[in-house]
Amino acid sequence: MRVVVLGCGGSAGVPSPGGLHGDGDWGACDPEEPRNRRSRASILIEAPGGRILVDTGPDVRTQLLANRVPRVDALVFTHAHADHVAGLDDVRLLNRITGSPLPAYATQTTRDELARRFDYAFRPWTPPHFFRPVMDFQIIEPGATIERCGTTIRTFDQDHYVMRTLGLRIGSFAYSTDVVRLDDAAFAALAGTQTWLVGCFQRQEHLTHAHIDLIDAWRRRLNVRRTILTHMGYDMDWSWMAANLPRGMEAAHDGMVLSTDAQASDPL
Repeated sequence: MRVVVLGCGGSAGVPSPGGLHGDGDWGACDPEEPRNRRSRASILIEAPGGRILVDTGPDVRTQLLANRVPRVDALVFTHAHADHVAGLDDVRLLNRITGSPLPAYATQTTRDELARRFDYAFRPWTPPHFFRPVMDFQIIEPGATIERCGTTIRTFDQDHYVMRTLGLRIGSFAYSTDVVRLDDAAFAALAGTQTWLVGCFQRQEHLTHAHIDLIDAWRRRLNVRRTILTHMGYDMDWSWMAANLPRGMEAAHDGMVLSTDAQASDPL
């Protein structure tokens, strides 16, 4: 079983539009380092019985093409911020591949926000065509278990300051995007994690996202063997991180492939 990091950037990606010559604002990131080019955060879970896409950000179409993903069999939404859901319309293209509505998992709050923004995607489907996204939503609450595509995903609650987000746990692997605080229940859900893909927007403290020192404290509390940073902004330069991150922490990059098995979690 594998996890593909489709995107590891923050809400604006890296680079963001602008720059002196219009070629992008790279901040502290070296534009000559290809691993500094980051699309919006998303992962693909390649399970024994199919592929599960986590979030549909604005870059989802190009991400699926870049990683040669032939089909998606289910969706999980961590929360409803635009950088995680703005590509929802492209689900109709995935519908056309499978020829059916896609199972989708989200909290009631996230589902309701998606219905407010993408109301057309929640109208009754008239088979057999897919002119708009068609999803079969299953409402879950943090702590619920998702059984799909031959794998088990345990969910847990995370504090993103402005809203709650879903963390995901598969075996010894965990995914925690968009989080600034974890409670005791979340730490219990993360206990035994060996490979943790976790959001770290910038080097210094941030109101809504974890920063390096905070994640270092979390991983030490959990005794995580390998911690990989994602959802990174443009002060998170690849070379700087390679030289300065604490031992056991590293940066993700778009297209990185991980195993969910703690004994075989190096990039392929």
